[in-house]
Amino acid sequence: MPRRFLQRYMPKPDTIRKQRSLRFMAPLIADPGLWLLTRRSVANAFSVGVFCAMLPIPFQMVVAALGARLTRCNLALSVGLVWITNPLTMPLIFYGNYWIGTFILGAPVREAPSRISTRWIAEQMHDIMPPLIVGSLVTAVMLAIVVNIGIRLIWRWHVSHNWKRRRQIRRQRRAQIEAEFDDKV
Repeated sequence: MPRRFLQRYMPKPDTIRKQRSLRFMAPLIADPGLWLLTRRSVANAFSVGVFCAMLPIPFQMVVAALGARLTRCNLALSVGLVWITNPLTMPLIFYGNYWIGTFILGAPVREAPSRISTRWIAEQMHDIMPPLIVGSLVTAVMLAIVVNIGIRLIWRWHVSHNWKRRRQIRRQRRAQIEAEFDDKV
């Protein structure tokens, strides 16, 4: 994974510590291990962030921050990835999770009325929640595993690709130097 690319867009720990609204979290944010960009910390941060994004709970960012602290992964990435489920994508993602939950539990899929209201949701909550929770947990675990493995493979490929490119450049320079030396002799 391009470390420089990630560092360019990540916030700096000092700027976060200086914000008044986050001063109470300064001891938690001060840990330098939560800001590392290694293959392990980035892959685990993606897992934590995607896992928390798939959960239909409030305060997903807080849960992701606690998960980053527990797994010692990159805090900024894990908290930022929670925004996969933003107000635009949340209905589609949670409906997909609900559908997977109904498939796993063998429950019938509830048809939405032509006009969804909070009253309809409150009345159907008893029937909707079990499939939604099961589907969300299954989706969260599966995506977290797939993302973790995918990030590690991409990171490994990127490092290997850079090593091969460096080796090729060294060979070209060596050949150029040998050619210049042969021309002089």
